[in-house]
Amino acid sequence: MSSLVIRLVCGALFAALVLGMVAHPPANLTQGLGMLLPGAFLLNFALRGPRRSIIRRKRGPADTAKAAEPPPR
Repeated sequence: MSSLVIRLVCGALFAALVLGMVAHPPANLTQGLGMLLPGAFLLNFALRGPRRSIIRRKRGPADTAKAAEPPPR
């Protein structure tokens, strides 16, 4: 539920940023490039959502031994 709210808020902020750029274009190239970075972050977060980790954690020998055992009853 909360990830959906975060995605909607980031999407709305991205849309506001784009509409602001269309209504009042930046004065020079560096202002435009400065607006691209937060816009890219917002769009990425709105599309992909808050992920915990992109890099998968390797399982150690203790984790694989636990996974092989059946759960206790």
